Amino acid sequence: MELESIRKIYKNYSSVYDFLFKGFFHPRQKLAISGLDIGPGDKVLDVGVGTGLALPLYPRHCSVTGIDISSHMLDQARKKVSKMRLSHVNLLEMDACSLGFEENTFDFVVATHIISVVPDPYKVIQEMRRVAKPDGKIVIVNHFVSPNPIIAKMENLCDPFFRKLGWRMDMTLAELVATTNLHICETKKLAKLDLWQVVHANNNKCGHRADN
Repeated sequence: MELESIRKIYKNYSSVYDFLFKGFFHPRQKLAISGLDIGPGDKVLDVGVGTGLALPLYPRHCSVTGIDISSHMLDQARKKVSKMRLSHVNLLEMDACSLGFEENTFDFVVATHIISVVPDPYKVIQEMRRVAKPDGKIVIVNHFVSPNPIIAKMENLCDPFFRKLGWRMDMTLAELVATTNLHICETKKLAKLDLWQVVHANNNKCGHRADN
């Protein structure tokens, strides 16, 4: 999907996004972030921060940068930052496919529910790895095609409908790992049959493999 189409979709969603999606997205964000050992002074990048639903989940002793392509979604996130006095959070309008940060900047790079939305998901992962430190942690929350052939067939049938809403349903976790060279440490689900997974990975930059 082209960037302007994505901007248009999220412009329309921005004012009602929390009402429509908080109950669905926030539990997975909480599951993803609560398991991170974020230390004092650590730098965290939240890619596709949206309306900032995940921002209160980060400890105040770290530095959080949230980026999003949609200025309207960021307007909602800024309201949360102001209301909750999240002084450790900085928000920037930015394309996830072209992150404006130096290499090896962040200790943690988190992307929840956005990999299937961007025009080039593998470019986004490449950028996340570039700006993460060599031993940095990559966290992804995303839908991946089920290994169950019956469920996978249903997902395939639903894919055209969900693309109209702004996201794809045809990506497999194996494909993501093979293409990006991430070292998967752990995968979690909210429930056994949940089609969305929380993926914790080591950056594995330049062949580096951090120990679990």
